[in-house]
Amino acid sequence: MDTPTNTLVHPAVALAIGAGSVLVGFLPWLVTGMRLPLQNLWAEGTPPDAMPVALLPFSQYALTAIAGILVMSAVPAGLALRMLPPRAPRFGLLLALAVIVVLQVVAVAQTAAVVSGGLRADGRVRLYVAGLVAVCVLAIAVGAACAALYAKAPAAGAIAASAFAGIALSWWVSSLFGVLGVWSAPDWVLPLLRWVAPVAIGAAIAWWGVASAGRAAAAVFALLMLWLVPGVVTGVVNAVGTRVLANDPAAMLDYGFGVMRQALFVPEFVLPPLAVAVAVAVVGSILRMVVRRTRAHAPARSV
Repeated sequence: MDTPTNTLVHPAVALAIGAGSVLVGFLPWLVTGMRLPLQNLWAEGTPPDAMPVALLPFSQYALTAIAGILVMSAVPAGLALRMLPPRAPRFGLLLALAVIVVLQVVAVAQTAAVVSGGLRADGRVRLYVAGLVAVCVLAIAVGAACAALYAKAPAAGAIAASAFAGIALSWWVSSLFGVLGVWSAPDWVLPLLRWVAPVAIGAAIAWWGVASAGRAAAAVFALLMLWLVPGVVTGVVNAVGTRVLANDPAAMLDYGFGVMRQALFVPEFVLPPLAVAVAVAVVGSILRMVVRRTRAHAPARSV
């Protein structure tokens, strides 16, 4: 049980944690130069290096990159606050989250204004911008929830947060090498990116353990999210990223559901990530147990 404390995180520390967390989250986009991706509905023909600067990569082809950036803008702050002794008081958490959310909202508003100002007068423009803003709002909410769970919740809450943080981390890492094309990675690197989320979630389960009913339930929840979230997102991304179906919403919806069903129920897609997560959790738990026993039986050093 956590002991009550009157210790407060200094406002400057909370501000620095929040701002630093946002800087980490936006890193994949910052290093690209932040030129807005080419838009299908852009009013004028513009080369990529002449597109306006935007604080987020608004595009239907970069949904996972947007979500990864925004969620990972908050997660580091939650982890940092959790490590502060004693566990971060509410004041520090609220101040850090306020800084993060304000900066994220500014980024979303600036990008939405830039995109809206450059798109041609088309009935689909409002729907396009509104859809991207909705993705941003959802990602901001998920990131804030993960940060709060990491900072204040017991181990079970941290494991549950790791389900979403691990998936967002995989999108964040992928944006460095794939979606945003920051660096040209060797061919052998790209196939490894699909294992980032399973390894991260398995490591979180191993770190916090499953010694209680709450932790065990959180571990099951994390594995369930590892199955559901990527499958659902894969269907959505494939549907909205298909230009051929842009003028046929019914066909787009049908195609998205078809991809989603494959991603959720075809064993070749579903089982390997879950197996890797479980394997990492088991191996990590064994290693953690061995380290603990070794330390417990180690002779005390003489002073």
